[in-house]
Formats: sequence, structure tokens, C-alpha cells
Amino acid sequence: MAQDIQPLPQDSSSDALFNLKLPIRYNLDRIFAIATWIATAVGLVVLAILLFDILADGLPRLNWQFITSTASRRASAAGIIVPLVGSIYLLVLVAIISFPLGVGAGIFLEEYATDNLVTRIIEINIANLAAVPSIIYGLLGLGVFVRWMQPITGGRSILAAALTLSLLILPIIIVATREALRTVPDSLRQAGYALGATRWQVIREQIFPLALPGILTGTILALSRAIGETAPLIVVGALSFITTLPTGLQSSFSALPIQIFDWVSRPQTAFQQNAAAAIIVLLLVLLLMNTTAIILRNKFQSNR
Repeated sequence: MAQDIQPLPQDSSSDALFNLKLPIRYNLDRIFAIATWIATAVGLVVLAILLFDILADGLPRLNWQFITSTASRRASAAGIIVPLVGSIYLLVLVAIISFPLGVGAGIFLEEYATDNLVTRIIEINIANLAAVPSIIYGLLGLGVFVRWMQPITGGRSILAAALTLSLLILPIIIVATREALRTVPDSLRQAGYALGATRWQVIREQIFPLALPGILTGTILALSRAIGETAPLIVVGALSFITTLPTGLQSSFSALPIQIFDWVSRPQTAFQQNAAAAIIVLLLVLLLMNTTAIILRNKFQSNR
């Protein structure tokens, strides 16, 4: 015999309380949205003011003679060819050293390493190293690459600086690589194993190509940080006044951040204008590097 279905009793007090709290929640959401828009607008306004000030001071000084001239005691004759070549040299070396090491470490920790105490300690240390001040890496580079490995690096050389900056950005690349690998569905791994492929074949043919756009994004951010660092370069021996281009890995060197720091610290207005022009060149180099990496990332993304 069918029984009559009685509706469940509703708690009118809880419904009334929920209806009372609902407008408050919506208002809090609106306040939070307004706060985020204000924070974004303040950041953009400050950035626009800084860019306008730099462009106003630097564009009149920026010309071909300024780019191709070497260092000079006179502001009107000083140029940035030596630090510009040094920065590009450093950027290439850092990318060659840090990218394979960081990506390889990320692949090992994510795809091969087992979940045990040692792995957890390594993961915690990598996450903590990403927040260590850059001056600490400079002191480490001074002790290890400049002094202890002097027969290999040549002491205060461009190779020692590149190795120091590579240590600085390695944690960022490792973390970005692991996060990119985690975005790949695990079903692709299982499908590859089911077809008889080895773990390395699955990673090389399926996982790594899909994760490469995310890995390149993390590498772009890491290299962008490295190209603007000043403190580690000062510690490992970058020169602010040098007239010879680097000829090898053990050569003395300069870099755009070092030259900018030197000119900004001088009281003469002409040197301040030189610093602003050098900042514009550094921004252009950074934009060119980012554009190249973004094009490569989009190409791999479309191939996927």
C-alpha cells in the first residue's frame, strides 16, 4: 500500500538567518571587488608615472652614439655598449645553465621521485630558496664561484656572475616546471604505459610537450628577474667603469644594472639622464626577450 509522502519540515529560523546574511555577503563581495580595482589602478598609475619620468629624462639622451660608446668620465661622452653586451652575454649564459638544470630537477621531483621524507625536505627547501634575498646568493657566489672555483671561473668573471644568477633563478624554474607538469592529465601517462611505453618515453613524447608552454612562462619570469639584479653582480665583482668588451667566460664584465646604479649615485644631472636612457635600453632588452619567449610559447601551445 502506497504511503503518502510528507514534505520535510523546514526550519524557518535558519532560512530567515540565511536570507539576512545574503545581502551582507554580496556587499562584502562588492567591497572586495572595488578594493582590488583600486589596488590595480594605483599600481598602474605609479607605473605610468615612473615610465613617463624615465622617458622624459632618457629619450633626449638616447641615440646611436650613446649605445655604441664606452664608459667615460664625461657624461656627454659616456655610453653603454660594454654593459649592454655584458647583460646580453649574462642572459644567454644564465639561460643555457639554468633552463636544463631547473627543468631536469623539476621533472625528476615530479615524475620520478617517491613521496618520502627526503623528497619533502627538498621540496620545502626549494620553496624557501625562492624567497631568499639576492644578496645572499651574491655572497654564496663570492665564496664558491669567485674564490673556491677560481681556476675554472677565473675569479671575478662573467662566468662566476652567470653561475650566481643561475642559482638565484633555479628555484623559480623548478617550481614552475613542477606546476606545469601537474596540469597534464594523469590519464595520458596511464595511456602511454598501457601501450608499452617506458616512463621516459611518456615524459618525452606526451608530458613534456604539453607542459612546455607553462615551463617557458616560468622561465620568462625567472630570466626577467635575473637581468635586473644588481646586488649579486656587485658582490661577485662586476665593474662600473670598463672600456673593453668581454672576450671569454673568464673576462671582466659590466652589466646595465651596474652601470645604472653607478650613474644614479652621481649628483650631476647629465649622469641622471644617462641612467634614465640606460633604463630605457634595459626595458627594451627585457621586452625583446619576453616577446621571443612568448612567441615560442605560443608556437608550442598551438602545436599542442
